[in-house]
Amino acid sequence: MKPKIILSSLDVERLENILVSMADDNFPGINDLEEELARADVVDPKDIPATVVTMNSTVRFKVESLNSEFLLTLVYPKDSDAAKGKISILTPVGSALLGLSQGDEIEWPKPNGGLMNVRIEEITYQPERSGEYHR
Repeated sequence: MKPKIILSSLDVERLENILVSMADDNFPGINDLEEELARADVVDPKDIPATVVTMNSTVRFKVESLNSEFLLTLVYPKDSDAAKGKISILTPVGSALLGLSQGDEIEWPKPNGGLMNVRIEEITYQPERSGEYHR
């Protein structure tokens, strides 16, 4: 059972435009992102709770099996930079992060196959919480 997700209408609009522009590219994860957008509760950016992962949010999460914490920033594909902890929404982990709330636990795909349990510990930065509604 996947946790409930909340998305801002601005993020949904931009992500749908990316999906339309990439319709012929057949990238891995396109179906995952489409499914996430389809099942989300969509609200105005000003109504996004401060504890929800939106685009350009920085998230502190814990990998249960490793007992390790990491920081990632969820970004649009053009801003992706793994070395700086900026993960694209088009990756399986990226699309899984979008719309989750602090405290949610999910299973993420491991790079070499299999799954790992991950808990969202804190949203350390969220544009909407900082008053950035038109980024």
